[in-house]
Amino acid sequence: MDTRENRIAQVIGETGTRVQVQRPGGGLTWEVPASALRLATRDERNAAGLRPYQSGCAECAALEAARTSALDGEKPAAAAAARTHWIVAHSTQLRENE
Repeated sequence: MDTRENRIAQVIGETGTRVQVQRPGGGLTWEVPASALRLATRDERNAAGLRPYQSGCAECAALEAARTSALDGEKPAAAAAARTHWIVAHSTQLRENE
């Protein structure tokens, strides 16, 4: 979240203490001081119609596809793998940029 404007942003790069962001899925980019970013809450992501696999990350998309195509008994493991990837690859990255 870009806390200055209270809008969801996807991190796409960084330069020094500034982070380049864009709307999830693409669009215009803007720069934000790292200190003005925070991880969006689940409610904020849901309100924006986002799910982790819609972040633009190819691995998130692949994990979500595997989860949805898995047999019912395998879905908990596939869902756990997707959540683990999201937390490790994305949440940690955002927190490091704060």
